[in-house]
Amino acid sequence: MNPVVEIESGRIEGEQRGAHERFLGIPYAAPPVGARRWRAPEPAAKWSGTRACVAFSGSAPQTPSALPGMAVGAQDEDCLYLNVYTPRADRGKRPVFFWIHGGGFTTGSGSQALYDGGALAERGDVVVVTINYRLGALGYLTLPGATPNLGQLDQIAALRWARANVAAFGGDPDQLTIAGESAGGMAVATLLGMPAARGLFRGAIPQSGAAHNVHSHESAARVAATFLDALGQPAADAAALRELPVAKLLEAQGRVLAERRALGLLAFAPVVDPASLPVRPLEAVRNGSAAGVALLVGSNRDEVKLFRLGVAESAGLGEDALRKRVRTGLAASRVDESHAEKLIDAYKSARSGRAATEPGELLDAIDSDRTFRIPAIRLAEAQTRHDPRTFMYLFTWPSPARRGTLGSCHALELPFMFGTLGAPTMDRFAGKGPEADELSARMMDAWLAFTRTGRPGHAELPDWSVYREHQRATLVFDRRCELVDGPLDAERAAWDGLI
Repeated sequence: MNPVVEIESGRIEGEQRGAHERFLGIPYAAPPVGARRWRAPEPAAKWSGTRACVAFSGSAPQTPSALPGMAVGAQDEDCLYLNVYTPRADRGKRPVFFWIHGGGFTTGSGSQALYDGGALAERGDVVVVTINYRLGALGYLTLPGATPNLGQLDQIAALRWARANVAAFGGDPDQLTIAGESAGGMAVATLLGMPAARGLFRGAIPQSGAAHNVHSHESAARVAATFLDALGQPAADAAALRELPVAKLLEAQGRVLAERRALGLLAFAPVVDPASLPVRPLEAVRNGSAAGVALLVGSNRDEVKLFRLGVAESAGLGEDALRKRVRTGLAASRVDESHAEKLIDAYKSARSGRAATEPGELLDAIDSDRTFRIPAIRLAEAQTRHDPRTFMYLFTWPSPARRGTLGSCHALELPFMFGTLGAPTMDRFAGKGPEADELSARMMDAWLAFTRTGRPGHAELPDWSVYREHQRATLVFDRRCELVDGPLDAERAAWDGLI
């Protein structure tokens, strides 16, 4: 017999899957279509009878991802749905793991096979929630007549839904941890600085994404102007665009993405806004906005190799081109370009004798740190001043894909911490065998321990100390897991005073 639960909106029916139950495609807000396009989420309508929740909803409208194994299925502007995985819907007051997918704020879905919450629910006796939220121009475009930060407000609406309803699935709303990777990690870090999100979670796990990627009002306005020009309606506002088909919006969005990508910039991202995000998230965290929230933050050693598809530019990249590319990256991060030479020299010196120092490898290392590792460190430094439960990790397991040239790239940790090494294409991307399974078990148990207690340590890991600037204790996940004080520290120190 399929499980049935009663939530605020009505009765829903899920399905039994192995040793867990799952409920898919539950509406947490009203469809953001028609007059609701570019407006804050509204409560979902109630229904009578029993609603079957055994299939995923449509994912948010998006352009296709170039990455294998990341299919999102059908798409629909009516996308504000979530999925719940639980050992049993028995009001058991279990900790809740709330997942926000990544994808550059323009792609992804809570229904991707990589994020199947069943393995975590079964292994850790927790309730797992995965969500969809509005993406791209529909979720993060700042237009006259539109509500800013809609994707973030969707996430807050889903968190409020969880607070009101997760007990019916055996979860404890007072033991909820938010987590996400890439743009999902950036979204998690942004929530740490949003007043409306306070009190909705007690732990946060931003993976390969931290608190730096937000627009100023000026940069958001430039993106909006480019988008409207691409639509051929440079003076339009939200009201004038509500009748346009989604396909036309996505076409204009694609042109904006291409232009911003060439500059090394995110096109769509949260924006500093007086009502929803008064100051940049990192500043808010430094000021104590996330006091009382445990933090587990980290990155992968070779993040950007995924975006280069494992093709190091050493063969074709000379010293002059390296300097130019580093300067461009610094400008994208609002750092004075004159520091490029200092950074390159520091990385050459730090890597001498232990790592490749060809121009392409140096560029990969500098860009990985600039975009992911240093922002993670800055977030940890900010939070540890207000909550001692701040922990850092570094993932260094290498991908076997493309003859090993991807290294420990972006997103590689996901199938390990979700326990989804068996998902389509993951054997080629992440690897397989006893060592991979052992690493997956250790990571799952760390994320589960953090969700349960606010501390990620467990018996199969070294004693995991909290992060402090004078020590910088970091758990390195690889074939051998070890606690290292300040890994790659000379390279980290080269960024002091820059980011």
